[in-house]
Amino acid sequence: MSTSVSKVVPFGSGGRIVQSACRSLSLAAAGLAALEARFEDRDFASTFLRVIGVIMQVRGRVIVTGIGKSGIVARKMTATLTSTGTPAIFLHPADAGHGDLGMITPDDVVLMLSHSGESTELGPIIQYCKRFGIPLAAMTAQPQSTVAQAADYGLLMPEIEEACPNALAPTTSTTVQMAFGDALAIALMEMRGFSADDFHKFHPNGRLGAQLVKVAELMATGDEMPMVREDASLLDATIEMTRARLGGTAVVDRNGRLIGAFTDGDLRRTVTGKQNLTEAVGRFMTKMPLAVAPDELASEALRLMHERNIMLLFVCEQGALVGALHMHDLLHAGVA
Repeated sequence: MSTSVSKVVPFGSGGRIVQSACRSLSLAAAGLAALEARFEDRDFASTFLRVIGVIMQVRGRVIVTGIGKSGIVARKMTATLTSTGTPAIFLHPADAGHGDLGMITPDDVVLMLSHSGESTELGPIIQYCKRFGIPLAAMTAQPQSTVAQAADYGLLMPEIEEACPNALAPTTSTTVQMAFGDALAIALMEMRGFSADDFHKFHPNGRLGAQLVKVAELMATGDEMPMVREDASLLDATIEMTRARLGGTAVVDRNGRLIGAFTDGDLRRTVTGKQNLTEAVGRFMTKMPLAVAPDELASEALRLMHERNIMLLFVCEQGALVGALHMHDLLHAGVA
């Protein structure tokens, strides 16, 4: 089925097309500025803080709901809240009256998005919240609307101009809703002290998960870790390097503390100098090599390797050698 329009603008007017795009971005920026300015209003800021307090105190979840474009924003907001430490679930208003109202418990708080505040599909959810005393927070741009009047916590969005030339398609308004959702999620995240470790628990897969992997999860340990004493011979060090296949070996003292490193490059330079392979490796090692802690981010370890132009990094805890990390292991794990 083809889509018809009432008016076709010729492609020849490229300048007008670019101008239209820039106008949309300008209106979006103005909408965000207006939203930021809302926090200067004492009542709005106070309501925002009360909503934060309610969400922090509830034993259940944040039930996020909305219809149409607001519903799409509500889904994104739900995902952001959940991934940053605030349990949340999306409730579709069309399904609410067909059994899904049962997902709302007395331990929850409902966050409702409606630009107009008059979407009839939201009625059953409002009635349910009132009947069972469920806290209802609402984001709307109309203070006299049904949603605004029913809400326990009314978050009045700023008056904005939609980018749509007909002022019909939600554009600037959804940008503002999305930004407010992010602001809410980040405020809650910081209130909870949500750390990079927590983020990794919630994002174990993909590129983000790889960036949050710790050195301890990728390093070689035990028999896989190349290690010799400083009085070991060059031949012994070479055998150890060959066994572990990491391109080098750690050199430790009698207490297992890292004091040096001996790499393939050091071996080539030693052989070129016609040294006797029975000599102690301690004479030819690189003293005080670069090391990282096991709880360091693997991405930071990779950055150090690139910065120092090295392929092998040793891992120490209070000076004691506990592991070895090769660049290939980092790249294989997707760390970048």
